[in-house]
Amino acid sequence: MRNVQKWLSVTAAIANGELIFLPKYERGSATNYITRNKARKKLQLSLADFRRLCILKGIYPHEPKHKKKVNKGSTAARTFYLIKDIKFLLHEPIVNKFREYKVFVRKLRKAYGKSEWNTVERLKDNKPNYKLDHIVKERYPTFVDALRDLDDALSMCFLFSTFPRTGKCHVHTIQLCRRLAVEFMHYVIAARALRKVFLSIKGIYYQAEVLGQPIVWITPYTFSHDHPTDVDYRVMATFTEFYTTLLGFVNFRLYQSLNLHYPPKLESQVHTEAKTSEDTYALNSESSLEKLAALSASLARVVVPTEEEEAEADEFPADGEMAAQEEDRRKELEAQEKHKKLFEGLRFFLNREVPREALAFIIRSFGGIVSWDKSLCIGATYDVTDPSITHQIVDRPGQQTPVIGRYYVQPQWVFDSVNAQLLLPVADYFPGVQLPPHLSPFVTEKEGDYVPPEKLKLLALQRGEHAGNLNESEEEDEEEDGGDGEEEGEKEEVEEAGPGGLGRLLQAGLGSRGSAGHFPGWLRRWHLPENWAVSGDTKPCNPSLE
Repeated sequence: MRNVQKWLSVTAAIANGELIFLPKYERGSATNYITRNKARKKLQLSLADFRRLCILKGIYPHEPKHKKKVNKGSTAARTFYLIKDIKFLLHEPIVNKFREYKVFVRKLRKAYGKSEWNTVERLKDNKPNYKLDHIVKERYPTFVDALRDLDDALSMCFLFSTFPRTGKCHVHTIQLCRRLAVEFMHYVIAARALRKVFLSIKGIYYQAEVLGQPIVWITPYTFSHDHPTDVDYRVMATFTEFYTTLLGFVNFRLYQSLNLHYPPKLESQVHTEAKTSEDTYALNSESSLEKLAALSASLARVVVPTEEEEAEADEFPADGEMAAQEEDRRKELEAQEKHKKLFEGLRFFLNREVPREALAFIIRSFGGIVSWDKSLCIGATYDVTDPSITHQIVDRPGQQTPVIGRYYVQPQWVFDSVNAQLLLPVADYFPGVQLPPHLSPFVTEKEGDYVPPEKLKLLALQRGEHAGNLNESEEEDEEEDGGDGEEEGEKEEVEEAGPGGLGRLLQAGLGSRGSAGHFPGWLRRWHLPENWAVSGDTKPCNPSLE
């Protein structure tokens, strides 16, 4: 009876239009996704423009939990997007710019075909352009959000800045990436924000702390390379188009936080402008860009801050755990400030065979002064004959005449000293010496993990201990292990000899060592019965055995 009443109520609801039954694959989770082809038709875009739009807006495909239901029972491979993301793209103004650009290309092709050169020039002057500023503000509402997502942007810009000028990438994009990369390196130098460096087969990994946010990026080695054929440079160029806009915003904000000129100016250029009354920025000429990229000069500030006494914060006594936490925090800050001044007071000279840009960037980030041969690159500040040079970085032993008063070290000494947060002994890094392993600073061993002996030596140096003490302790442990093995062998020999042979062994021991006091420790610790004694003959003096 209840089922009949339920059926009658459902029938009445259908008749009144209050209840509508949907087909099988048009309800539930299937309504949350849309295929890529349907999304393209909805936006009226080609596949290349659709990919470009999704990359710029940060929209990616999604894998449905029940793919067969979303795919209407089919198991064919399809790409799905959230339908709310596609509806979000319908209101994007860049879509209209894409359509205007297609019309522009069609008109330009027609003008070239008819040899209407005046029309060609007019069309090029009115080429449709678009900006990505609103997309950057939309994807990153706060500046901290932009810093957290800066890793990929820096890696891509540093990669494109090393590309050769070929048809694979626009020259303007390469120059823009190079300028933005140099600007960011100058900020890291001015802020002393570099923390870790690691040399890998892929490139050089850097970690900087910017406004409390750790940022890790990789830069390729400066080797000449050919473009691989299995890489889609159009997709990479689209990512770079967005990343350059993002990095430009970030650089401007970071330079403002340090009271620096943006676009950056060199200090020497500011003095020159004061004399000639010209307002020329550092990036307006190729020579100025080379001077800026040398990383050997400091940037000019908008207003030079006056030295004022810093107000000391009031310290209130804390009890218990709070006092311990404050003490740990104070020690951490002191160690960090000491790390920032690692190379202060040191003057380096780089030989032509070492990676100049990486070493100059690292040395200047920790307060050191660096120079190189004038014929190698612009921006050299002193010559190799300068008597104030403390360290000369070389990578070819026996190529130079030694100068008394300076250290000749290999480039790895700079990287390892930065990671160890102290100046390592230079004896392990002399030219021609086999270098110690280059340990990764991004690996943190937990309790119970294997710690390599090189890492133990670094930890001992950081604690203020001498590395030789660790080697001596290891040798003593090895000797003790070897001694224990000898004792066990001698014990086995005694057990095999039995009671009758023990006296002969003791007799031989007395004859060879002179007295029982010189017996080995295992024998002195051997527990014998009270009625056992050693006589002059080889028989044991034991009445019970006789």
